[in-house]
Amino acid sequence: MEKVAFIINPYSAKKNYQPFLDLLQKKVDKPIFYISDSVEGTEKFIDDHFENAEIFVAIGGDGTISSVAKKIINTEKILAIFPAGSGNGFSNETNFNKNLDELLIKIKAKKSRKIDTFTVNDRLSINVSGTGFDGKVVKEFEKTKRGFKNYIRVSLRTFFNYKPIKIKFITENYRQYSGKYLMLNIANTRQFGNNAYIAPKASKSDGLVDLVLVKKFPLTYSPFFAFRMFTKRLKDDEYVTYLPVSEVEFKVSTKNWHLDGEFNKIKSPVSVKVSPKSLRILI
Repeated sequence: MEKVAFIINPYSAKKNYQPFLDLLQKKVDKPIFYISDSVEGTEKFIDDHFENAEIFVAIGGDGTISSVAKKIINTEKILAIFPAGSGNGFSNETNFNKNLDELLIKIKAKKSRKIDTFTVNDRLSINVSGTGFDGKVVKEFEKTKRGFKNYIRVSLRTFFNYKPIKIKFITENYRQYSGKYLMLNIANTRQFGNNAYIAPKASKSDGLVDLVLVKKFPLTYSPFFAFRMFTKRLKDDEYVTYLPVSEVEFKVSTKNWHLDGEFNKIKSPVSVKVSPKSLRILI
């Protein structure tokens, strides 16, 4: 394990990382690990161990994983994950769970494959990013205690007050889709997290992302939307449109975004680009 580095986000998993660390130190002799105090600290730790480490293990949620991925993208370094976030969308989609023994077996086998990533105005995303309703939800959610129940409460409160955003496509092939929407999502994998499948047919290795356009729907449609999302049955209909794209540019009437669940301010025009097979992950 001398070529494996573990990066722990102490703010994930309700700040209860100590049981994981105790177990890791019990099962691995003198593991190389870092309890992150900032994104900058994480980046420095990776830089310091970049030459000797082959595998970097992110212990946290999608935001933590994305921070680690940003430093090893387009290299032969391997990303591994121990999920400890509130949604764990990316780890669900890449078959990582909270079983440390299974993770250590994978690490010893050292099998990996390359998957796609994408950028939003040159900012990396590995899972699902978006603007509109869910961007606002993430902004409000960060003011509360993490947890699925709080996410649902914030989502419902935001839905009733949220006005649709205006999207104007610059890329000629997509100009016909300009209009008002509840939200726009860019999906490299199928789910936000918590098994909420916003793009059931998305693939992380096809060189495309699914652009998901959702019009504001009446309250009566809400149960159908939720049911379909949690049963992998969302599809094109009068409120939902899927556009598989490798590159697209548009303007949007809000700066509120989330990138892999982390709130960001992004100005228009917005350029989305897929980077095929740019990240190596453990399998």
